[in-house]
Amino acid sequence: MADYPDRYQYTAEHEWVSVDDDIGTIGITHHAQEELGDVVFVELPEVGASFEQNARFGTIEAVKAVCDLYAPVSGEVVEVNKTIEDHLQVLARDPWDKGWLIRVKPDDTSTSHLLDAEGYEASLGEADA
Repeated sequence: MADYPDRYQYTAEHEWVSVDDDIGTIGITHHAQEELGDVVFVELPEVGASFEQNARFGTIEAVKAVCDLYAPVSGEVVEVNKTIEDHLQVLARDPWDKGWLIRVKPDDTSTSHLLDAEGYEASLGEADA
């Protein structure tokens, strides 16, 4: 099993968020990327778009499946990772740092509703059982 960084909070749907200086960076976990396989397309929102927590904010298409992306926090998009559009392999190589998807200005910076790394890893073990 992959190690999941403690600096992130996780959703059961395999997204992560890190809130620093009132900006939330959102991406997908290593587990999600492995399950998807080779990613062929990512649809992300435009800067200025707003969404509620748990709302769909985009899609990720892979050879194996097409999956919706869900927001771990509510907020307004302030940046989209343009590197992803031209270099989808970044998601496989570095889903944590260079492979982030969007940055948002959260409506609320509380992440108490999310899983910590240990809780996320435990949820993966339960799903595999």
